[in-house]
Amino acid sequence: MFAKGQTVIQYMEQLAPKYLAYPDDRDRIGLQLGTLQKEIRTILVALDVNEEVVDEAVRVGADLIIAHHAIIFRALKHIQTDSPMGKVYERLIKNDIAVYIAHTNLDIAEGGMNDWMAEALGIQHTVPVEETQREQLYKLVVFVPRTHADQVREALFGAGAGAIGNYSSCSFNIEGTGTFMPEEGTNPFLGSVGKLEKAEEMRIETIVPQGIRSHVIQAMLKAHPYEEVAYDIYPLDLKGRAFGLGRVGKLDQEQTLAQFADKVKEKLDVPYVRVVGDLNRILRKAAVIGGSGGRFYPAARFRGADVLVTGDVDYHTAQDAYHAGIALIDPGHHAEKIMKIKVAEWMKAKLEQNRYETKVIASEISTEPFRFM
Repeated sequence: MFAKGQTVIQYMEQLAPKYLAYPDDRDRIGLQLGTLQKEIRTILVALDVNEEVVDEAVRVGADLIIAHHAIIFRALKHIQTDSPMGKVYERLIKNDIAVYIAHTNLDIAEGGMNDWMAEALGIQHTVPVEETQREQLYKLVVFVPRTHADQVREALFGAGAGAIGNYSSCSFNIEGTGTFMPEEGTNPFLGSVGKLEKAEEMRIETIVPQGIRSHVIQAMLKAHPYEEVAYDIYPLDLKGRAFGLGRVGKLDQEQTLAQFADKVKEKLDVPYVRVVGDLNRILRKAAVIGGSGGRFYPAARFRGADVLVTGDVDYHTAQDAYHAGIALIDPGHHAEKIMKIKVAEWMKAKLEQNRYETKVIASEISTEPFRFM
């Protein structure tokens, strides 16, 4: 059985929820072209979508491309099929290939782009370089017959509810009496049609993070014995985890800037890096921001980073960072290609776990526009 397009994207948005996207209306995420109302036999994961990547998608029989960088960034006034991008759109449409974008939401997500880069570089015990938002928490209250309270609690906790700091399976439970009268057309778990029923019930309260709210509610409804479940869910002023751009943390071992630059080059598989700072400087704490993150060097410095690894650093930013006392290593924007294998591995495991036969392929096309001489 092959997964439907909407199912694939539900999984993708578990990895990179759309609400995490950087608060900038210029970011373009989500479905950009095509339809998800179809079976997906093959998914191609790419950093960018250009003519060569579309050729690859056609060659492998892809129905969907999941990419990091948008193919439509500004509003289109027309599509000319003899223009470079017009050809790309035309080929995608003619071959019924949908394109879905996960950009800054994938950057910011826990277990996403910046965590992959930090892990590769030996940056440990990380926090965001710049916090963009705090996770919204909700209180879920559900009324359950006492005989099924354990079953429903287990379903809630299994779906991820009940986490407070480093504690899990947190809930509050009160015994009471529920009343209800089944009307015509009902099939009650307890009681009879037209007769007022009293039932010994438990009021279960627990905490639910925004990102898994729908998943938790679905698990609760599935485990609950009642035909109509009485429950409340409401937002709390209390906030949860911090989300943000980049990662900063301690290096797995002290090293010089020169040694760390070599490591960046090796682990991110790039042909060269540009370095700002004293090559003999000892590094203990490092930050990384995928893509173009040079403007965040003050935030990285404020977090105690000795060095920031990021792409597309311009001349004046390099000078300012040097005088501010923070080193820079620029591996280029294309270092984000790490997402191809990581997203493909994650999606493949998710599909196999749910017994789908949909194939997931990491693009083998390099979309690096620069040549190094």
